[in-house]
Amino acid sequence: MTVKVTIRPNGPYVVEAAEGEVEMLDPAGNKVDLTGKPRFALCRCGGSVTKPFCDGTHSKIGFQAAEAAVAQEKK
Repeated sequence: MTVKVTIRPNGPYVVEAAEGEVEMLDPAGNKVDLTGKPRFALCRCGGSVTKPFCDGTHSKIGFQAAEAAVAQEKK
């Protein structure tokens, strides 16, 4: 199975993969336990108290995301 990342409108990044296919590291380089989480949502509003995971705060604070990718200028 490939890793699938879905961007939710004004919400989190939803990651889906077979167990063991995704490795997540915290800022200190320690593995985040994803056991039993073949699907999880990553916060992108910055307000979650369960970072890096989404806790739904985006809907309470009115988070508005830039949904389209921004093309980088060629130098």
